[in-house]
Amino acid sequence: MAHHHQQHLQGQQHDQWTNDEYLAMLIDHEWEDRQQRKTDRLIKNAAMRQQATLAEVDYHHARSLNKNAFERIASLEFINKKENIIITGPSGVGKSYLSQALGHQACLMDHRVYYQITARLFTRLKLAKVDGTYLKELNKLSKATLLILDDFGLQALDNQVKYSPFIGQELSKVKLDI
Repeated sequence: MAHHHQQHLQGQQHDQWTNDEYLAMLIDHEWEDRQQRKTDRLIKNAAMRQQATLAEVDYHHARSLNKNAFERIASLEFINKKENIIITGPSGVGKSYLSQALGHQACLMDHRVYYQITARLFTRLKLAKVDGTYLKELNKLSKATLLILDDFGLQALDNQVKYSPFIGQELSKVKLDI
């Protein structure tokens, strides 16, 4: 807020508003700055590999993506309903990109997102059991309102992973096949 005030003092722009209007303008700028910082922090903490956005999704690509179905999923209503989604399709059609675009949209809508390649996540959880930070890792995962597990099913699950708290749940209520 002080930064905006200094800018307006230097530009001699504060004379054109009443005191109430000027204060309201400073408060609006401060609120917008805080919201932007929060969104930036959510995107950074999500740790996504690509900066994918819904606006950049190519529906004309050879992936035969149903635009209507994807836009329904992009509304993120499945998060509020606590449903899971699985994006399936052949290698190289952009499943990871689409999931990260959904993650980016969720960050813009103030949801905590955590993106991780499945094999790496399970390796981290195994190591956390060994070094005593397992509960801390589970707590971190439980705070996410959207957990994106990329490349799920590419490697066989061992017995420890099969009985983890996340795998025991029903895996799909909504499926997007591309």
